[in-house]
Amino acid sequence: MDSLFHYINKYASTLMSEEDFKVFRSHFIQKRIRKKQYLLAEGEICKHMAFIAKGAMRKYYIDEKGVEHIVDLYIENWWAGDRESFVMFTPSVYHIDAWEDCEVLLISRENTLKLCKECPAFNELLLKLDERNNIATQKRITSSISFTAEKRYADFVDCHPYFVQRFPQHIIASYLGITKDTLSRVRKKALKK
Repeated sequence: MDSLFHYINKYASTLMSEEDFKVFRSHFIQKRIRKKQYLLAEGEICKHMAFIAKGAMRKYYIDEKGVEHIVDLYIENWWAGDRESFVMFTPSVYHIDAWEDCEVLLISRENTLKLCKECPAFNELLLKLDERNNIATQKRITSSISFTAEKRYADFVDCHPYFVQRFPQHIIASYLGITKDTLSRVRKKALKK
């Protein structure tokens, strides 16, 4: 819970007191998720968003040919979930599983809405997260339709150097929309520079 308290105060202009945080944390459920265990499976409705206190997760979908496509990667101090399913109450098209053993803090849609009304710092956090998510999505779309594999990988390493240490090449390649062989070639080329 301490990591969530510091995370919120990092992004909020109005700091949350320890007393306010006691009320705040009552809206969350602590949970451990073992490596390879699902937070969300395709077809389920995303009933909780998860703040990752410890560990790493991945979000992916499986196409009609059975090929896995990585959509998002998450580590400590990141939020995991399927926003569309969470907001619209629709079955998810994604799987989210633990890549490492994880400790998460879960919040329901109902408690999210309550906290938005009761806690200005949380509401401010959600607005900032939405802004950052929109910016990241735009950059990712531009990258996938315009950049070479070399440029995509270079940008990925610049923006997320910690992912390179936590996820294997085939996961990173899928996230970048390239093959594992292409990623291997790009990495060798980058090391020579």
